[in-house]
Amino acid sequence: MEKDNLWDIIVVGGGPAGMIAAGRAAEKGAKVLLIEKNDSLGRKLLITGGGRCNVTNSEFDVRKFLNRFKNDGKFLFSAFSQHSVKESLEFFNERGMSTKVENELRTFPTSDKAQSVLDVLVDYMKENNVEVLSNCPVTGIAQKDAPEGNKVVGVTLKNKKVIYGKSIIIATGGASRPDTGSTGDGFAWLKEIGHTIIPPTPSLVPVAIKDKWVENLAGFSLNDIKISVFQNGKKQVFKKGKVLFTHVGLSGPTILNMSKDIGDLLKYGEVTVSLDLLPSEDYGLLNTKLQELFKEHDKKKFRNAIVNIVPSGIAPIIVDLSLIDPEKECNSITREERVRLINLLKNIPMQVDKLLGVDKAIITSGGVLLDEVDFKTMQSRLFPNLYLVGDILNIDRPSGGFSLQICWTTGMVAGESAAKFA
Repeated sequence: MEKDNLWDIIVVGGGPAGMIAAGRAAEKGAKVLLIEKNDSLGRKLLITGGGRCNVTNSEFDVRKFLNRFKNDGKFLFSAFSQHSVKESLEFFNERGMSTKVENELRTFPTSDKAQSVLDVLVDYMKENNVEVLSNCPVTGIAQKDAPEGNKVVGVTLKNKKVIYGKSIIIATGGASRPDTGSTGDGFAWLKEIGHTIIPPTPSLVPVAIKDKWVENLAGFSLNDIKISVFQNGKKQVFKKGKVLFTHVGLSGPTILNMSKDIGDLLKYGEVTVSLDLLPSEDYGLLNTKLQELFKEHDKKKFRNAIVNIVPSGIAPIIVDLSLIDPEKECNSITREERVRLINLLKNIPMQVDKLLGVDKAIITSGGVLLDEVDFKTMQSRLFPNLYLVGDILNIDRPSGGFSLQICWTTGMVAGESAAKFA
């Protein structure tokens, strides 16, 4: 390394944004070094989507896609005009990784294995002669004052050695899942050299519930239900989708996408999450349906009949919460009990305890202030030879493949832009 201690481009971080940026820069002719503090690449990538890797979201209308990022979307148009969902899918498909589209346009490798995504990225870097330095923690960004303006000149390693580069791409990710190496290191380095950092907070994170019965449903999921969030008796947010019960509360794509709103509401008081198990049926229709059910199964015990209207996995919980004797025959259930059951099926209340921490978050919000980045090139507006990509940016990313698409887009744009100055 001593005799070759000047690189065209140094990429710090061997996650999705870093790998694709390194590969693109090298493909365009740059001499590229990627530095990763773990002993292997893509550690966090391998656990995304439960190990299946939600590689993108197949919404090809760029405006609709970026609308999912709310106010942050306006910053992303110039980057997405260069590399969007279509180009990302072509990148993986042309390299032998077929994909499939599931609910809400979530897109996965056909293999259902995140390893397939990692293999493509690693091969891409190998093809283009990216040198990878793993098990090598970086401790800071080296800079100097120059007549033409501030520049970064390289990165400092844990052993105090400086590796020099004409351009630096920071792809160290956020602060979620620190066990994978995402410990927010890049935020500290960038703040030290003058960037504004919005403090990271858990985002896309499971919700802990106070009601003890929830732990009995750990691993059970419900699809196409309505989830509403209440504070002081007023409905604040609602969505329809999937809920996954965990040993401490709720997770699943819809809950993750609601978690930031829940966290904001918790600052102002108690929050309740309500599940409507049968959102397509109003109270009157459900009343008729239950009357017909109890008539058809008049001699059956309530606990056995209820599985005809709710999934068997949650039926025992419904029986307990309804306060109806489980051994009671259906022909003996009173009108009052039936009305109570209807209200329960349309509104199963759970009191929120808290959001889980960064160690359980899929991603964190926070990062570099977006006004300090030129999204046409992903250059820092403070240092023209510094590029910022992926989760280092303060973009609130919904669940469903959107976060990884930010990595593909910003990484590709940065790699290509930096290579022009190599």
